[in-house]
Amino acid sequence: MSDRPDLKADCASCFGLCCVALPFARSADFAVDKAAGEPCRNLLADFRCRIHTDLRRQGFPGCTVFDCFGAGQKVSQKTFAGRDWRRDPDVARRMFEVLPVMRQLHELLWYLNEAMAMPSAGPIRDDLRRVFDEVEHLTEGDHGELAEVDVRAERDRANVLLLRASELARASLPGRGKNRRGADLMGAKLKRADLRGADLRGAYLIAADLRGADLRAADLIGADLRDADLRGADLTGSLFLTQAQLDSARGDAATRLPAALARPAHW
Repeated sequence: MSDRPDLKADCASCFGLCCVALPFARSADFAVDKAAGEPCRNLLADFRCRIHTDLRRQGFPGCTVFDCFGAGQKVSQKTFAGRDWRRDPDVARRMFEVLPVMRQLHELLWYLNEAMAMPSAGPIRDDLRRVFDEVEHLTEGDHGELAEVDVRAERDRANVLLLRASELARASLPGRGKNRRGADLMGAKLKRADLRGADLRGAYLIAADLRGADLRAADLIGADLRDADLRGADLTGSLFLTQAQLDSARGDAATRLPAALARPAHW
């Protein structure tokens, strides 16, 4: 992956926006209800989390798997030039309004960046770069411009290229024909399954048994891996796998990961 630090969350440069702007409901992921625009009860005055090192035990595993892809610091330091929503309440509503938009644009940039780094993407790399630059330009807009962005249209436009990049990367693999896009595989018994090069885009793999499964070069964009058992699985070279997806799953020391991603601490 081409290194782009700006597409990685830098919480120290953000004003705790995800802890305020976004809502969550009492569930297995969150211990309490919180409305959009309401500061989380664990948010400290300096925008750090009071229970950051103990989120899972305290009932907030949903916080540990959220990734803004660098949108938080972009809104805090660029869009609003370092204006703090606590000290400058006039900007609060606008900051909270554009965070979800910026987050989706930054996620899209992350995927496009991943695609550009694929050795097989040569035939479409110029097109990927063009769309990347156009989306990045949108992220540089002011509050009003960001609020008007048609995120769905941008996703649809980029998705054509992301699909092509996936096809090129999987073209010579034996599992290329395994199309399980959007499939309901919740709790599926896939222990030691050969899923090399499989299309698992948007598949529901919640609590699936993937122990020892071969997921090399499988397309996992948007796949739901919550509580999936990845112990001993091989995810080497898997396509579009995010850190958040890994953080939501279960694994162990034998799970093989792409070099750019980190082994979750709770494994």
